[in-house]
Amino acid sequence: MSNPLKVNLQSLNQQMTFAAKGMSKHWHMIDTKEEIGGNAAAPTPMEMVLEALGGCTGMDAIAILKKKRTPFSQLDIELTGERADEHPKIFTDINIKFILHTDGGEKALGDLQTAVKLSSEKYCSVAAMLRGIVNITHESGIIEI
Repeated sequence: MSNPLKVNLQSLNQQMTFAAKGMSKHWHMIDTKEEIGGNAAAPTPMEMVLEALGGCTGMDAIAILKKKRTPFSQLDIELTGERADEHPKIFTDINIKFILHTDGGEKALGDLQTAVKLSSEKYCSVAAMLRGIVNITHESGIIEI
């Protein structure tokens, strides 16, 4: 088994805002909505789950596109998560939309779809953790440059 990851969090002024730092030694903030005691000054934990999933699949997709020598200038990713109405309000459905800015036409779109499939089924550890719990769907498109 690999080395465990470790993250430390510190609450700020007895509020629901936390400063967090992982082994990468980069600080970031975690917060929640004002109406439930936060300051609305940083992403919520559930937003960060979506960010982690998007970052994980996006990094995989870019690595695969580069390996395939697919031309692109940018990859945009938009995630939409639907949550359960009752506590714990887990994600029930997540849609991930990938938009590749490219001059590679339909071949680039096919490469993107292949990259997304490989990421979601094989490489992305965040997707693997959510698999079987959350219905994750994907959309892919291109913007011609």
